[in-house]
Amino acid sequence: MIGIILFFYLLELWLKVLNLKHQSEAIPAEFQDVYDAEKYRQSQLYKKTNTRFSFITSSFATLLIVLMLWFDGFALVNRWAFSVSSNPVWAGLTYFAILYFAYDIITLPFQIYDTFVIEEKFGFNKTTVKTFITDKLKSWILTIIIGGVLLGLIMLIFYKTQDYFWLLAWGVIIAFQLFFTMFYSDLIVPLFNKQMPLPEGELRDKIETYAASVGYDLKDIYQIDSSRRSTKLNAYFSGLGKKKRIVLYDTLIEKLTPDEIVAVLAHEVGHYKHKHILKGFIVSVIVTGIYLYLFQLFSSSVLLAQAMGVDQPNFHIAITAFGILFSPIEFVLGIITNVFSRKNEYQADAFAKETYGGNLLISALKKLSVENLSNLTPHPLYVFFYYSHPPLLERIKQLKDNV
Repeated sequence: MIGIILFFYLLELWLKVLNLKHQSEAIPAEFQDVYDAEKYRQSQLYKKTNTRFSFITSSFATLLIVLMLWFDGFALVNRWAFSVSSNPVWAGLTYFAILYFAYDIITLPFQIYDTFVIEEKFGFNKTTVKTFITDKLKSWILTIIIGGVLLGLIMLIFYKTQDYFWLLAWGVIIAFQLFFTMFYSDLIVPLFNKQMPLPEGELRDKIETYAASVGYDLKDIYQIDSSRRSTKLNAYFSGLGKKKRIVLYDTLIEKLTPDEIVAVLAHEVGHYKHKHILKGFIVSVIVTGIYLYLFQLFSSSVLLAQAMGVDQPNFHIAITAFGILFSPIEFVLGIITNVFSRKNEYQADAFAKETYGGNLLISALKKLSVENLSNLTPHPLYVFFYYSHPPLLERIKQLKDNV
């Protein structure tokens, strides 16, 4: 197990070094109209700073896991959990709670440094100490409630119906995914951000006119106060069916023109029209089912439990070991998923170009890259392994064809 962890750590480290060294001193020609020398220097410095910081955080996380395995730390937490309750479900919940909160507290200095030093240095951070603390507490409460209910239910199924565990657990997870896909914006977002309908005006009129022109049924258009945490720009779609919703960051509304915002949303509508979201959900469901079936096959292995320092197998120890042993499969699946995701992004860009205008989307993407200090020249190998979106330069070149 330690060998698997170290292999993927070293692979990730090597790819990050390649990516860090792969940069152009000159501003790429396609961006010379939006970047000046200082802004470009800042984007490269931001990349270097984040990459070097990730060296520290990933090394620390890897060291923790290796030490936990080497010194039977997971077995120790397992004993603590069963000292709290002999019931395997409650013991499992205690086990996961100890690991989750211990790791989150241990890595809290890294989270604080990232927010209040790195993001602050580059002008992104708007989070106050009070907001940071309340966000953390809310996240903990949501993890306890949502994570506790889901994990508890899955473990109850595991111990009560082992022969059909993977099938029943699969159904529970699908139900949770569907529920939170549809109601995330209604239930979770308001706990962290103020969300309000986009006011009547030019932007709303343009969005509604465009949506009607491409046969996209859209009634809910919202904006959120993302500027209270960061200056970065973004927008997203959420929900399914009648629960579809567009959510715009107030920073996006401030920095982009109405036509550029519509071009960005046209890209998102392209995903819907090509059924990328539905296909992605179906693939996710299938992969989850396969993982659950494989987990059931390995969950009763005494050898696997002993490798974790535990005499008798149980759910929480088995799933910890399973997550480590099957990380190579997950890594390969991630590569395959990213390949298809990048293809989908090109298709969505093409849809936006055909239905609203490639130049407007190019202009919006350029502004987004400047405001977010995006990496303009990632290494191709790093892109292959980790990028779910094509590099911005490649997207612009594709959009410029036959514009």
